Amino acid sequence: MSRWSLVYETFDSQAQGVREALCAVGNGYYCTRGAFEWAEADATNYPGTYLAGGYNRLQTEIAGRVIENEDLVNLPNWLCLRWRVAGGDWFNLMAVDVLSFRQELDLRQGQLSLALHVRDRAGRETRIESRRIAHMEDPHLGALYCAITPLNWSDSVEVRSSLDGRVINAGVKRYRDLNGTHLVPIHAGVFGGEAGGETLLLLITETVQSKLRVAQAARTRVRLDGGPPIPGATAADRDHVAQTVTVPLAAGQTLRVEKVVSLFNGKDVAIASPDLAAQEAVARAGNFDELLTTHVRAWRRLWDRCDIVVHDGSDVQMALRLHIFQLLQTLSPNSIDLDVGVPARGWHGEAYRGHVFWDELFILPFVDFRLPALSRAMLRYRYNRLPMARRMATATGQRGAMYPWQSGSDGREETQVMHLNPRSGRWLPDFSSRQRHVGLAVAYNVWQYYMATGERQFMALRGAEMLVEIARFFAGLAVPEGGGRFGIHGVMGPDEYHDAYPDAETPGLDNNAYTNVLVAWLMETVPAALAVLDDAQRHELRDRLGLDDAELADWDRIGRGMVVPFHDGDIISQFAGYEKLDEFDWDHYRAKYGDIQRLDRILEAEGDSTNRYKLSKQADVLMLFYLFSPARLAALFGRLGYRFDEAMWRRNIDYYIARTSHGSTLSYVVHSWVLARSQPEKAWELFAQALRADISDIQGGTTAEGIHLGAMAGTVDLVQRGFTGFEIREGALHFDPVLMDRLQTVRLRLRHLGHWLDVLLTGEDLTLTVGPGWTAAVPVCVDGQHRSMAPGETFCFRLGPNACG
Repeated sequence: MSRWSLVYETFDSQAQGVREALCAVGNGYYCTRGAFEWAEADATNYPGTYLAGGYNRLQTEIAGRVIENEDLVNLPNWLCLRWRVAGGDWFNLMAVDVLSFRQELDLRQGQLSLALHVRDRAGRETRIESRRIAHMEDPHLGALYCAITPLNWSDSVEVRSSLDGRVINAGVKRYRDLNGTHLVPIHAGVFGGEAGGETLLLLITETVQSKLRVAQAARTRVRLDGGPPIPGATAADRDHVAQTVTVPLAAGQTLRVEKVVSLFNGKDVAIASPDLAAQEAVARAGNFDELLTTHVRAWRRLWDRCDIVVHDGSDVQMALRLHIFQLLQTLSPNSIDLDVGVPARGWHGEAYRGHVFWDELFILPFVDFRLPALSRAMLRYRYNRLPMARRMATATGQRGAMYPWQSGSDGREETQVMHLNPRSGRWLPDFSSRQRHVGLAVAYNVWQYYMATGERQFMALRGAEMLVEIARFFAGLAVPEGGGRFGIHGVMGPDEYHDAYPDAETPGLDNNAYTNVLVAWLMETVPAALAVLDDAQRHELRDRLGLDDAELADWDRIGRGMVVPFHDGDIISQFAGYEKLDEFDWDHYRAKYGDIQRLDRILEAEGDSTNRYKLSKQADVLMLFYLFSPARLAALFGRLGYRFDEAMWRRNIDYYIARTSHGSTLSYVVHSWVLARSQPEKAWELFAQALRADISDIQGGTTAEGIHLGAMAGTVDLVQRGFTGFEIREGALHFDPVLMDRLQTVRLRLRHLGHWLDVLLTGEDLTLTVGPGWTAAVPVCVDGQHRSMAPGETFCFRLGPNACG
C-alpha cells in the first residue's frame, strides 16, 4: 500500500458511499464528496458539496409533533460533467463492463484521480481519466479535468457541463422523514460571451430560513487533443444551467474537458456581493494545471507542519496521513477567518447535521502544536456563542454559561428532541442534551491552548472569560450533599447509553464521576487562569463579570468537595447508583447479534433499555484517564480527599473495558490511550481498529454519511502524545515514551512558544532539535532526564534501562 495514497483498484457499487466520503476534496471553506462527476443522487451515488458553517433550519411534523432541525445544507452540485455518444444514453458506470478501474486520492497533493477502461453494450471501448481539486490556496475555487479517448470507435460525442441546484438533503437514511429542501433558486443563467469571449455559467441559490446566498460560477473548456476551445450551446432552467458541446471524435483522439468553478456566499468578507465575486473569480482563474501548481504548493506547506512519519511495517502510515488529510480538509488556514466550529463528521456529509459536539477535545491537541492560529479560531467560535450560552444558563435558572451538546449557527441547543431507532422504526425522545460536560470540554480546550502556546493575550481577551462563566454555571449546578460534599444531579456523562435511572419518569443521572472530577479541575484552574492576566486585565475582567473574592472562595470550596462515587472498594462509579444496575449478558448478545456496538438500538427494539445494565457505549469514567496522567489524576483526587493510586488505575481500566461495546469510534482511541502502558499489545489492537474505523466502515455503514473526525484526529494524537508520552507539565515539555515493538520509529514536529521542535523517537532513544522561538531556552524532560535546550540545539536522550536521569 502507498504511504501517500488511498487507492481503489476495483469498482464496488456497495462501497461507493464510503468512498465518496473518504475521497472528498476540501479546503476548510467547502468540501465536495468524491462522487463521480457524471453521477446523480441515487441508490449508489450521492454527490454533495457543503460549505463550512452553511446551515439552515427547517420544521417537520413527526409522530404528531412539529420538530425543528438545523442542517448542514447540500449545495448545488458543481461537478456535473456528463457525456454520451450522440443519440445514446448518458454514460453510466453501472451500464458498462469495467475492464480496468483505478481511483486514487493523492494525500500529498490533495488531488482525486480516476482512470477507467470500459466497454459498453455495443462493444465500444473507451478510456476515461479525470482529476479534481478543491483549491487550498484560493478556497473559493474548485477544478476538474476529464479526458475521454475512444479506443475502437468513432462517432460524435456530446458533453454537458452544468451547475445543478436540483438537490436536497437526503444523504442520511434515518433523516429522510425530515424536510430536506433547504434551497430556493434565485438565478440560473450565463454571463460573458461578449466580443467573442467565453460564455460562463452562473447559479445563485439561497437557503430557506437562514437566507444564506450562495453563488457558483463555472468556466468549461472542451478541446479535441491540443486544439482550441470548442464553443457550445447553453440552456438554463430556474435551478439548473448547462453548457453542451458536440464534437466528432475518432478512435485514438482525446476529448479534453476542463471545468473551473468558483463558490462564494453572503457571509464572505471583502466582496461586494457573492454573485459578482463568483463571476470575477472564475473569469480570472488560471487553467487546471496552473491551479494545480499553486494548490500543491499550499498542501506542501501544510504537510511541512503536520506530517507524522512512522515506520511499523504495516499500512499505519497511509491511514495516519489520511486522517491528517481529512482534518486539514475540514479545518485549514482558510477556516481561520470563518465563524465555524469543529464538526464531528467533518464537512463530508450530512450525519449529525454538521453540528459541533465535544470532538475538539480530541482534535485541537493536534492543531494546537502545529497551527495555533487555527485552534484560536475554533475557540473563538465558542467565545462568539458565549452570549447564547449565558442565555441558555439563565433559561435553566443558573448564572454563567451553559454550552449546548450540539451547536450550529448561533450556539443554541441543536440536539434533536426525537431520534429514530432504525432497528425498531420508532421515534424516541432524545435526552442527550443533558451532557453538560461539553462546557467542561470547552474549558479544558481553552486551558490546553494556553499551555501549548503561552498566549496571554488570548486569555485576557477571551479565554479567562469563558473559564469564569463556565465555572459559574457548574458552581450553580453543584448542590450541598452534607459533610462538605457537593453533587451535580440530572446530567448525562459521555457514555450515552445511560440517560436516566431504570424506570425513572424523568431523565438524568446524579454525580457522574467524569463531570464532577472535571468540575473540580475547573475550579482549581480558574485562579491559575486569572493569574495569567496582568493586574489591569484581571481587575477589568473581574469588574465586568462581577467576580469577587467570596465567589472565588465558594468555587474553591466546591472544587475541593465534589462527590466521586465508588463501589466495590476502589471502582469509581460512573454515576451514583451504578452499582445497583444489572450485569449484562455479553456472550448471549454477541452470539445472537454478532455486532453489538449499538446495544441501545438493539435493546430498545427488544423492549428493553441500556439504562438497566452496567454497560457503556464508550469511555465515561475512563475519559478521566485519557485527559489526565496518573500523577495528575492522583493530585486531583487527593485535593478532593480521595485516594488514587496505580492499582486503582489498572483495576478501573479492566473493569470498564470489560463493560464497553465500543459503539463510538472515539471509544477505540480512548481505550488504546489508557492501555498503552499496561497492555501495549491490546492498545495497539485498539489503535489499529480506530485507524480502520472509516477506511473499513466498521460502524455499520455510517462512514458514507460523513467521516468520524474526532476518531481520525484522535489516532493521530495517540501517536503524537499517547505513545510519545508528551505533555506540558510544570513549565516543561515532558516525554515519557511507550516503547512498542510494533512502532519502530516516529518522526514529527511540534510548535511551542514560537519554537519548532523536531522529534525523532526510536526504540532506544528520543532526539530533540529546538528551532528559534520566543524564549532563550526550552525546558524538557525525557524519561526522567531534565535538560534546558537552547534554540538550534540537538540532543539525543537514551531511553529505558540505558537512560540516565
